[in-house]
Amino acid sequence: MTLDEAWEVLIQNQFKRTRNREIILEFLIAKDRYVTAMEVRNHMAADNPGVSFDTIYRNLSTFSELGILEETELNGERQFRMQCDHGVHHHHFICTDCGKTKNIPHCPMETLAVNLPGYEVEGHKFEVYGKCPVCVHP
Repeated sequence: MTLDEAWEVLIQNQFKRTRNREIILEFLIAKDRYVTAMEVRNHMAADNPGVSFDTIYRNLSTFSELGILEETELNGERQFRMQCDHGVHHHHFICTDCGKTKNIPHCPMETLAVNLPGYEVEGHKFEVYGKCPVCVHP
């Protein structure tokens, strides 16, 4: 998702364009990986040392609820990244060292659904964790 697309979603949902939201979105676009709320806070603290962790976390949660961000849990902590391939069903390999992701276009639910006769699947999440080639061979 681009910055313009993110703002379009926010404005459609009655959210104002604020400097904090702008900084958060620009940071996430630049990182192109999963990041923690603390990483966002540390980035923002350079220009705005009084920025509230609650404000950052609330914005990240809102962005996630609106589909602007993807969210996962790594090492017991919520992490966020810009929505990628918006509208195209996919899954991710996530590097546990650097947080970079690689799209997995094949959905394992096609294979697993055979084992669920009579069940109605309402949603699923499939993520593969490990180390990317850069982190395996630094």
